[in-house]
Amino acid sequence: MQKQKQGGFTLIEIVMVIAILGILAAVAVPKFVDLKSEASQAATDGVAGALSSASAVNYAARTAASTKGSAITDCSLVSGLLGSMPSGYTIGAAAVAAGANVSCTLSGPNTTTATFTAIGIS
Repeated sequence: MQKQKQGGFTLIEIVMVIAILGILAAVAVPKFVDLKSEASQAATDGVAGALSSASAVNYAARTAASTKGSAITDCSLVSGLLGSMPSGYTIGAAAVAAGANVSCTLSGPNTTTATFTAIGIS
């Protein structure tokens, strides 16, 4: 009769694998914990970018033909250029003089804020 050699892992090998997995988890988990707030801030930055672009396009259209575009005399009026403002976002009121570039504040969900540029035109 021949003895069969048993195959498998030793206790040391299993402990080492568990230790390595623990180290990897300790490094990876903190990177994924704060993703929601980062995503909220990125969304607010995106809406602010859209507002800046809409203001610039409106300024160009209104300069080319006074019947096109909308008069912008306050930061809050820029939201009308988007068609519909996404829910949960508000724009702080600030006067915008004709021909002036003004930094306006956009407040979004989860206390995120971003700034955008409004270009005044009458």
